[in-house]
Amino acid sequence: MIYNVKVQTNIEQSRVSDMGIDQARLDQMTEEAQKMAKQSYAPYSKFHVGAVALLANGEMVSGSNQENAAYPSGLCAERTTVFYANAHYPGVAITHLLIYAETEGGGAVGNPITPCAACRQVLLEKENIQGEDMKVIMVGKNGTFFVNKVSELVPLSFVPDSLKGE
Repeated sequence: MIYNVKVQTNIEQSRVSDMGIDQARLDQMTEEAQKMAKQSYAPYSKFHVGAVALLANGEMVSGSNQENAAYPSGLCAERTTVFYANAHYPGVAITHLLIYAETEGGGAVGNPITPCAACRQVLLEKENIQGEDMKVIMVGKNGTFFVNKVSELVPLSFVPDSLKGE
């Protein structure tokens, strides 16, 4: 049997008011993500990424990508940030995740980057576990993209119930 499936992701540009966050907090998160990108360890790709999570308790945690000569051993900024949040604030939901990237010597990337597939899977599981949407904010020189929930970034997703054949 063949299925014809149409998949659509809702990405909106520059709608801070609909994201449940004010401009001052967005600016604070962006500054922190830029700082994290500069502190990343990316000697191989020269692609520096910073991520900041805003937690339901008001705390902010951040992380950056960390590479290794054995490429698969590295870790993206999004997963570094989510894992740190889970370790230090277990059971606390991530309400917003902001992602920023820059190239070495080139400053911010033009168009915002989206999380890689591995990060999308981790973010999706976190969103499912916490039982509430995680808004994703992607910042670039040419604008800011907002996604209302991670599941919009992962259509036809593999979730825990998939392991049961459901």
